[in-house]
Amino acid sequence: MPRDIPVGNGEMLVTFDSFYRIRDFYFPHVGQENHAGTGPFHFGIWVDGKLSWVHDDGWTRSLSYEEETLVSRVRLRNAAIQIEMDCADTVDFHLDVYLKQVRVRNLSPAAVVARLYFHQNFNILGNDVGDTAYFDPATRAMIHYKRDRYFLCNCCGPESCGINSFATGAKDQPGFEGTFRDAEDGVLSRNPITQGSVDSVIEIELKLAGNGEASVHYWIAAAKDYDAVLKLDKLILSRTPDSLIRRTRDYWRCWVNKEKWNLEPLPEAVARLFKRSLLILRTQVDDDGAILAANDSDFLHYSRDTYSYCWPRDGSLVCRALDMAGYGELSQKFFEFCAEAVRPEGYLMHKYNPDGTVASSWLPWIGDAGRLPIQEDESALVVWSLWRHYLKFRDMEFLKPLYRPLVIRIADFLVKYRDPNTGLPLPSWDLWEERPGIHAFTCGAVYGGLSAAADCARMFGQEEKAREYSEALAQLRRGMDAHLCTPDGKRFLRSLIPLNSQLKPDDSADSSTMGLWAFGAYPPDDPRVLETMQHLREKLTMKSTVGGMARYENDPYFRVPCPATRGAGNPWFLCTLWDALHRIRLARSEAQLAAEALPLLLWTAEHALPSGVLAEQIHPETGVPLSVSPLTWSHSTFVECVMSYLARTAELRRCEKCGSSTFAPSG
Repeated sequence: MPRDIPVGNGEMLVTFDSFYRIRDFYFPHVGQENHAGTGPFHFGIWVDGKLSWVHDDGWTRSLSYEEETLVSRVRLRNAAIQIEMDCADTVDFHLDVYLKQVRVRNLSPAAVVARLYFHQNFNILGNDVGDTAYFDPATRAMIHYKRDRYFLCNCCGPESCGINSFATGAKDQPGFEGTFRDAEDGVLSRNPITQGSVDSVIEIELKLAGNGEASVHYWIAAAKDYDAVLKLDKLILSRTPDSLIRRTRDYWRCWVNKEKWNLEPLPEAVARLFKRSLLILRTQVDDDGAILAANDSDFLHYSRDTYSYCWPRDGSLVCRALDMAGYGELSQKFFEFCAEAVRPEGYLMHKYNPDGTVASSWLPWIGDAGRLPIQEDESALVVWSLWRHYLKFRDMEFLKPLYRPLVIRIADFLVKYRDPNTGLPLPSWDLWEERPGIHAFTCGAVYGGLSAAADCARMFGQEEKAREYSEALAQLRRGMDAHLCTPDGKRFLRSLIPLNSQLKPDDSADSSTMGLWAFGAYPPDDPRVLETMQHLREKLTMKSTVGGMARYENDPYFRVPCPATRGAGNPWFLCTLWDALHRIRLARSEAQLAAEALPLLLWTAEHALPSGVLAEQIHPETGVPLSVSPLTWSHSTFVECVMSYLARTAELRRCEKCGSSTFAPSG
């Protein structure tokens, strides 16, 4: 199920599903320690003798954000009980506090007494063993804790702060479905403490005049001990929850508008999704530098693992988008993260946990002699992205301490990890983590990484290193020309697969071949690139009203068998946007830019969720999200496309005589 609303601050991340239930609660790292486990937190209202959870039938739900903020705008309406609620959710930009404001509106002319119920379904540290939930009389709040993780849940009504009633109990055991059932008669048991696999419910009562309304604030403060969480609760009460929501709203509006980008050439839907994508990207970046691929725990049901990891490749490409948009401070932390993670031999592992430890992997340590369980592009793209970060910001003081431990170490590995006969990289795993071989994307990434390292070495006065890397680049280019083309030489192959000491050509249409032009190995107008891109469009574009481009032919991942795919997989946002990037780079006029690239940006905006969230892929006939959502890479590729579109517009409006442009991408 998609995560329609993520809100976070770099240490805490809270996500909601389409039924407006909290499904993920990460702290103190984005993507690590999901204290919500797999069970949702319920939210409901009791009125006229009946409790209705907002995920029940009878509710209409509209989930979005306030413009240019990480504050939700949620409208809930139930005509049968004549109640409407407007909710705002956020995580304070500085404090580890999740905040909710609920404005309850009585649609009936008769006065009613209503009770709001907030259900806490913590599995602290990601499991349900040994948790404690108890009512704390000192704070009139509910506290869940285990080891060094404390969560204090409290609320304020129109007249006073502190919960009116409460219940704790066992869950997920025979005869104990969950304490949320205790609320359904409108009277909580007031059981003060439970340990083991536990949940809790807190209540606050409202008196609503006919056609009247009232507001309630609810919050969850997180800390590593009781005293710290108590201090947070006191701070919330003294500053007021409403003021914390207001300051967080103001902070994110300043943050997303700090560069004053001139979005005049873009339709409103594209401009809005650009800013929304920047904000969603920020929710997926941990303050210690890890950039998470996605945080959607529903994926556990498919593989017993998640996307809540830092892939160095994904992170590098996200950094490129963030840098282009002016958010280099986030990229710097990622590069420092990689400098700590890189192996002494000069390569990065498959993926990492947010705390920097090596994450789970399915890449085997056995195989061809000398083959490592890595995707070589992940190491190469860190260097490529770091050099572009330097070219954007010219921060020599930042680059200098990373030069030897990161740039030189990885570049030396890239030089050595090649076939001496072909000059091509030795086999590694492909972009999609499915097959070992020598891949077009990997070759393009290695070319980009070595080219960046050569330029960097030259800048630091190491001409010998620069020559070494440049010679490796020349050998790599000759190898690609000789071995990575179809027999007629008209377009590029996806891969070369080692088989019985030979290299078997793999000519499958695969969008990842864009790596050959994206990182500088070939210009985007090279005839072989043009032929390859046209081949991809013919083979991978959906023949349906949904549209979009698939990853590759016969892609089995979440595949929906239907005529629209023509044997390919489902449409992916990032693959469709790669097509847009190529069209942007080739555009020779504004008319061509608008006619060929802009429809793909609009397509992306049209297939986002109402909140602006982009999934990994969508159903080829219905357009509903598939796999994880949001996918960080989808949003970063959209940001990169928008920034590239604005830069290309400036180039196309450049005066041939004076060299200046009539369009400035930023104000």
